[in-house]
Amino acid sequence: MTCGSYLIDRLHQRGFRMTPQRMAILHTLRRAGGHLSATEVFERTRRAQPGLTEPTVYRTLEFLAENGYALAAHIGGGKLVYELTEENHHHLICKKCGKTISVEYTVLASVYEQLQLSTGYKLDSSHVTLFGLCPDCQT
Repeated sequence: MTCGSYLIDRLHQRGFRMTPQRMAILHTLRRAGGHLSATEVFERTRRAQPGLTEPTVYRTLEFLAENGYALAAHIGGGKLVYELTEENHHHLICKKCGKTISVEYTVLASVYEQLQLSTGYKLDSSHVTLFGLCPDCQT
């Protein structure tokens, strides 16, 4: 099953349509294999969708993030990036060189559980970005 048909099914099950713009943006995120800013998504996607506008990209990315199809992650410096939500994970980012690594979701699962138990909050976000110095920059 392709990215498109899988996501079309998921969107239809929830009562949403798969527009050409959504399809093109999802394909851009799939091909990226990582994080892209909204501007990068726009620049890459408009090659396949010449009539695409930047506001449409921002609205679509917001829709995809709100509905669990894309993850919006703050990576410091006010920068927001997007990626497909194929698996939950966290990020470690080096403040010096910018190197980013993904960390399995399960590493912090017990922290989420403790937060929910101690505060009574039901957490609906499961993404954390932590900043520090990578091993190379520590020397």
